[in-house]
Amino acid sequence: MKTTVERPTGIRRPPLVCLLTAVGAMAACTVGPKYHPPTTPAPAVPNYKESTVNFQSTEGWKVASPQEAMLRGQWWEIFKDPELNALEEQLNINNQNIKEYFENLMEARAEIHEARAPYWPTVTANPSWQRARASGTLVNTYNTNAPSSRTSNSATGQAASSGQQTTIWSFPIDVSWVPDLWGKIRNEVRQAQFGAQVSAADLENERLTEQASLGQYYFEIRGQDALQKVLDQTVEADQKALELTRAAYDSGVDDYVAVVEAQSTLESAQSQAINLKIARAQYEHAMATLTGKIASEFSIPVRPELTPPPPIPVGVPSELLERRPDIAAAERTLAQANAVIGIGYGAFFPSLTLSAAGGLESSKFKNWFTWPSRFWSIGPTLSETIFNGGLYRAELQQYTATYNADLAAYRQTVLTAFQQVEDYLAAVRLYSQQIERQQAAVNHAQQFLTLELGRYETGIDPYIDVLTAQTTLLADQQTLVTIQVGEMTSAVSLIEALGGGWDQSQLPTPGQLTKKAPPADTAQQR
Repeated sequence: MKTTVERPTGIRRPPLVCLLTAVGAMAACTVGPKYHPPTTPAPAVPNYKESTVNFQSTEGWKVASPQEAMLRGQWWEIFKDPELNALEEQLNINNQNIKEYFENLMEARAEIHEARAPYWPTVTANPSWQRARASGTLVNTYNTNAPSSRTSNSATGQAASSGQQTTIWSFPIDVSWVPDLWGKIRNEVRQAQFGAQVSAADLENERLTEQASLGQYYFEIRGQDALQKVLDQTVEADQKALELTRAAYDSGVDDYVAVVEAQSTLESAQSQAINLKIARAQYEHAMATLTGKIASEFSIPVRPELTPPPPIPVGVPSELLERRPDIAAAERTLAQANAVIGIGYGAFFPSLTLSAAGGLESSKFKNWFTWPSRFWSIGPTLSETIFNGGLYRAELQQYTATYNADLAAYRQTVLTAFQQVEDYLAAVRLYSQQIERQQAAVNHAQQFLTLELGRYETGIDPYIDVLTAQTTLLADQQTLVTIQVGEMTSAVSLIEALGGGWDQSQLPTPGQLTKKAPPADTAQQR
């Protein structure tokens, strides 16, 4: 015989189960616009304008071949200067600005965990012990049938006789949780994660800036050493010229005007030689600060050497957006602003708070943990702002305007990046061509001085012609060194404009940033 069991149709689900089911369904909702990376004004050309074939055919500096190659790792090693390599390593370890940005990143990572905390309920415990005594002179006026010696114990909530003492042992536990029904907390977490990515990109951009500054100061010092060598040689030549004019004057061949002119020329060169030491000292002090050392304890040996910059791999324009940390920071700032708009949308929806309280309470400690001493309460609370004078709408408009401003800033950053690459490509290339012409000018100026000295010694030309030749040679030599320094510093700036070998794949993901950060003492040692 087959028995059929029918399910009763009148049984209802418990209200708590229905509530949790509804909460789970609504928790999957996320309000606000979905983020899409912005369109960028990247050029469609295969190469940078200043590194095209037409320019490659000219004399002077050329980019590395193939152009699709990229800088990798420690970019300063491309100059093959051991002293520069050692200084850059010291900077990476001891630079205080880099450490500051690193701590900013650690702070941003902690803010992610702060934003994630509301995912879980808040549990608080408030154990207490209370001893109270009712006043013996109070009369209970609320119950005329009760004896006059009875009163309400406001401290314990129990009725007590006049002058009676009471004791309450209490161990309450409160649990409160606000479900993320509309994605407000999720948007706050995204905002914190994107903000941490901004800090990570800012750290890399600051690191690149400090490294490039050190490289530029280093080549500036080498330029000062080269100028010092030129002026020292000029002072030596002027000293010999002064001795020659004095001998000519003493022998009656020349007049005293030539001696005065030679003396003035020598003293002017000596003055310039002394003045050069100011700039060198300041560059040296700046390098000490960059490497985290006291300026009084830091020095760079004199080495008047300036070599042409090596070929630099510039890649293709389409790669630049992924190679600059400042562009990555601007794009992540845009994503962060988009998450804030989602938070603004979430304010228009009601919030649900699930709270529960329970614990043990007894007038005697021995009964504290007994079953009858328990108490509890549970219940949800739904809250919604009915009117606030348009505050939420105004905030949403503010967040939208901030997003649009960040979008414009991002596109401006991209445009500036391409401008800088083209600027420094042109600078390095044109400096190299100018150096060739200026070197020829120096050679001819030296020949001019040699010929003029011979004519002066034979009495054909006056000393003023020698002075003119000396001034021309010194000016041409100084110009040559200045151009050589400009070429080297522009090469460093070009590497910085290309991102210094950084790549967007090195930017930590939100998941990596959400992991537990290293301890504070470990971070401080970095």
